[in-house]
Amino acid sequence: MDAASRPAVVIDNGTGYTKIGFAGNVEPSFVIPSVVAVNESFLNQSEGRSMGNYIAQYNAGIMADLDFFIGEEAVSQSRASGIYNLSYPIQHSKVTNWDTMEKFWQQCIYNYLSCDPEDHYFLLTESPITSPEDREYMGEIMFETFNVPGMYIALQPVLALSAGCSTPKPQMTGVVVDIGDGATHVVPVVDGYIIGSSIKSFPISGSDITQFVLQLLRERGELIPPEDSFEIARKVKEMYCYNSSSIVKEYNKYDKKPEKYIKQWTGVKPMTGVPFSFDIGYERFLGPEVFFHPEIYVDDFRTPLPDVIDMCVQSAPIDTRRGLYKNVVLSGGSTMFKGFQKRLQTDLKKIVDDRIAASNARLGGDVISHPVEVNVVSHPVQRFAVWFGGSVVSSLPEFHESCHTKEDYDEYGASICRTSPIFKGMY
Repeated sequence: MDAASRPAVVIDNGTGYTKIGFAGNVEPSFVIPSVVAVNESFLNQSEGRSMGNYIAQYNAGIMADLDFFIGEEAVSQSRASGIYNLSYPIQHSKVTNWDTMEKFWQQCIYNYLSCDPEDHYFLLTESPITSPEDREYMGEIMFETFNVPGMYIALQPVLALSAGCSTPKPQMTGVVVDIGDGATHVVPVVDGYIIGSSIKSFPISGSDITQFVLQLLRERGELIPPEDSFEIARKVKEMYCYNSSSIVKEYNKYDKKPEKYIKQWTGVKPMTGVPFSFDIGYERFLGPEVFFHPEIYVDDFRTPLPDVIDMCVQSAPIDTRRGLYKNVVLSGGSTMFKGFQKRLQTDLKKIVDDRIAASNARLGGDVISHPVEVNVVSHPVQRFAVWFGGSVVSSLPEFHESCHTKEDYDEYGASICRTSPIFKGMY
């Protein structure tokens, strides 16, 4: 049974979480925190010995390479023992430590998916800001270390649009608003091609919302165990936070009926076993409000997310703008707040309508502009939209023909990963 007849392995590398699974599935098999716990005690021991003892140093390096954990297991080992240091290989959607990234993929493939990489094609995802050199590193690891028969490096925004290919009317033109744990990008895609000059970044992501929720809880004097504070704030964000149409109305609701809207969190301190509890109040709606009023969290950025999306579309070619406004696709776990899609649709529509009204007033009624349809798309798989898009793409019959193969790598080297086999040029 050759590799082309087996389902491809789909790996969506994210700053906070990595999603892995097999092509053809609706959801990833595993969602793993993108963190590695490395035991550096062996290396520290070898440094204390004489420089001539190369065998001891070599053996210490091997032991350090073998003794590591990833994901939740890495976090628990780091807390239980002081010899493990946590390393985050991906920072702000960009791989910063390729040695650690290789270890992470190794555990994902062999321990989680329990598959032989030589028997499967691979689809890996990358952010729109990935450099050609990073694509080469990715190809070297996959072909040299894991000896995969073929691989395809797909752009995350294109895959997020591909996630809609299972709908009756698939569209490969739209604006992808991808809000992950470590980075937020607004990317225009026209007929499957990314308009690179119009990509916009938003400096607030999911981890910033978590940090802001934690900040609000601490400012109110809530007693949260410091060793678990960030994880508790993350769970509070995911379970209780939502977007509102007006924060003034929300303040009034909470003040009039606190027993209805204020929630309570209970838990046990991990170090002492003593139970604790605290109230969850205004931070329920103030946390996600940062996307629409970033000035309440940061001082050096005041442009709301709807304005960033509008600037992204306005910087695209004029003949593509109506199609982009018509299909604003949400992707990533931080777009899952209740009311987020409705709030974004309302604010973005108001910006577009105000511009048209101003244009009509300036022209004095001689020329009437046609209304622009604004549609913010929310779908059931938007939390894993990128991974699901990769699952859809790698299930297509022509997928294997579009991959970089081991034979091409052996003949031409890692430079083949700089170009796209589909678009026949640079990404």
